[in-house]
Parts: sequence; C-alpha cells; structure tokens
Amino acid sequence: MRFIALAAALAGVTAFGLAAVDARADTTLEIVKKRDKVICGANGGRPGFSGLDAKGEWQGIDAETCRAVAAAALGDSKKTQFVKVTSQTRFTALQTSEVDMLTANVTWTLSRDSSLGLDFAAPIFYDGQGLMVRKDLGVKSAKDLDGATVCVEPGSTSEKFVADIFRANGLKYTPVVIEDRKELNNAFFSGRCDVHVQSTSGLSSGRATAASNPDDYVILPEIYGKDPMGPVVRQGDAQWRDIVNWSVYAMMAAEEFGVTSKNVDEMKKSKDADIARLLGTSGQLGKSLGLDNEWAYRIIKQVGNYGEVFERTLGKGSPLKLERGINSQWKNGGLIYAPPFN
Repeated sequence: MRFIALAAALAGVTAFGLAAVDARADTTLEIVKKRDKVICGANGGRPGFSGLDAKGEWQGIDAETCRAVAAAALGDSKKTQFVKVTSQTRFTALQTSEVDMLTANVTWTLSRDSSLGLDFAAPIFYDGQGLMVRKDLGVKSAKDLDGATVCVEPGSTSEKFVADIFRANGLKYTPVVIEDRKELNNAFFSGRCDVHVQSTSGLSSGRATAASNPDDYVILPEIYGKDPMGPVVRQGDAQWRDIVNWSVYAMMAAEEFGVTSKNVDEMKKSKDADIARLLGTSGQLGKSLGLDNEWAYRIIKQVGNYGEVFERTLGKGSPLKLERGINSQWKNGGLIYAPPFN
C-alpha cells in the first residue's frame, strides 16, 4: 500500500512539474501588447537625451528611441511611459521588469554586458569622456588639474574614468559625489567644484541648459575612452532584443536611403529593393520579428529617420547644436551603419 501511495505521489509531482513547464512566461512583446504600452527607463535630466519640456512631454534622442519601439510593436509612438532612473537604479529597474527597456544613455561595456543579465542593443550615439572647467581658470589640459575638486555621478562611466585619468597623470583630486544629474550640474555651475566630468555630449548639454553664461566654460581638448550608448534589454528574450535592435536600424537605414517622415508615403512607391523591404511593400521582414510588415514604415512616419531625430534633439535644431561628427552616416565617415534589410 505504501508503494502504491508513493507511486501516486510521484505521479502527482511529475504531473505538477509538467504543468509548471507548460506554464510558459509571457514574452516581453506579449506583455507590452497586453499592456498596450512600452515602458522605458530614462534619465530624465539629460537635455538632448531625455528630459521634460515646458509642456511636461519627454524629449530627447533616448525618448525618441522608446517611441520608435512603440511605433513598431504597438502601431503608435505615443503608447509609451517613461520611468525616471538614475545611474544607480537603472539596471535594477530593468532586471526586475519595472521597465521593458532602458533608454538612459547607458554606455556599453564588457563588464556590464557579461555580468548583469542584460543585452545591449544597437548604439544610437557614440561619445567619449571629457572634462569641463571655468574658462577663467586658464586650464589648458587635464595635466593642469592637480588638487582639483571634481563633480561626479556615482555608479557612472565618468566616475571610473576620472579615477583613471588622474591616476595616469599622477594627480590628486577630491571627488564631489552627487547622484542627481540636475543637482550635479547645479553644483558645478555654482562653483562647488573645479571640474565637471561626463561624456562630452553630457557636458555640452549641461553647459547649454544650466549655465547662466555658457561661454564662461570650456571643455578641455582631451577625449577619453569610447562611449557607445544605446538601449538595453533583459537577456533571454531574443525576439524583444531583435525588435529593439531593428527599430534603431530602421531609422539609420531610412536616413541612408533618403527616406524621411515627410516623403515616406511617396517612397512606398519606390522600386528600389532595399527601400521596398524597409517599408514593407516587398518581402515579409516583419513576420520574422513577430510584427506586421509596416513596422518600420510607422517608425519613420511617426518618429523620423536617424538624421531627423539627431538634428531636433542634439543637432543644429536643438539647444545643444552638436555636430554630427562620428555620429554621421558611415558613407560620410561616421559610425552610423545599419545591417542589410533582407
């Protein structure tokens, strides 16, 4: 009898185990579709990348990347929600599924890629670390900064680089560690520290928006390291990673092919094979992503191509007025390059 009872118990455990295996967790795309919204973790205090405008709307190239994914996955770029994250909370927010993806100007590094259970998608902006000082200090190089106080954000790429820069030059410094980006800028521009360290785009952003007189500050000529920045997703969901990757690449390819938000409807008539596949009038590329065939068309129509997005968020049409530089198309000597749409 005990044998029969044990066999019955084991059968129950086996049945329960099979039921547990069959209860497959929803993919990110399924969750997003049920919610009818893409939730993105964003910095919120980085003009040009992500921040609120006077109307309370999120603006910046990171915010537009989130909208591009929403246009692809849900058909409407407005179906987004932004959660403000810091350099210390952003990875946890993604790991715990508080957000579907990070669009928080995160630098792609080996240690982050290999140890956090996260995947980095296609970079949307290439940068490097820089140092900014008051012009009246007369500093010409990082080598002139011995004994300086340095404003730095904890847990950031900048925090690591400033330690490396000063150590390499045999210099001493005192860090002024401030987590909130707005407070960090205010501390520097109010004179609490001699040096501000960030990516050069971040420094330009702060100088353009937080300084009472931007011309009083200079970014030193040395650029340190490489800062490829872009969206981040959780590991283990290849479909969602592909959707995020190819949403970015769709904007890049559109610029390369001359497709804009203004001419995209006319370009749907194009006989060019690359453009036809991009806009969904030929082939079935959407199906392989779990999307319909007009996913990229919607991104371009509702958000724009990469060049359009860059110009209004970071370029000449923005307060930052950054040059394209290495963020130019590959055919113009830059690093912006989309894999083939075939």
